[in-house]
Amino acid sequence: MAKRIDYYDDPDAPAANSLVPSVNVVVTNDAGEVLMIRRTDNGNWAVPGGAIDLGESIPQAAVRETLEETGITCEITGLVGTYSDPRHVILYTSNGEARQEFSLVLTGRVLNGEPTPSDESREVRWVSRDQVATLRMDRSMRMRIEHYLAGTGLPYIG
Repeated sequence: MAKRIDYYDDPDAPAANSLVPSVNVVVTNDAGEVLMIRRTDNGNWAVPGGAIDLGESIPQAAVRETLEETGITCEITGLVGTYSDPRHVILYTSNGEARQEFSLVLTGRVLNGEPTPSDESREVRWVSRDQVATLRMDRSMRMRIEHYLAGTGLPYIG
């Protein structure tokens, strides 16, 4: 099975050979829980997201990726921040792509659907805010979620 390997400020990381605009979405329900997926490619927990396709707007990509990975339809409601740290390189072993981080992190609210795993998510569930910190995830994803949970109202630019 193909793997995703995240490197951060690692001298042994492969040199980045691509930059792909992507989105992540912090979707919440009426109870304030966060929609989380357990990725199939590395076993880490994350909020849904992925690459923006040609012809898509940022919100369209966010809604599509959330539905594909979770079975949940959401409405985009805001911006957590921009994440573009060149020290974060993501290696995809299926094709040797070494991608420099570039993600727009949005907020969303659930409209309908039931948490349903996909090819990209082996587990999907609503997680309470206090449980999020206990889940295993990459440092970059943890930072994105912590920025959301801090709730400053100002987008992170980085």
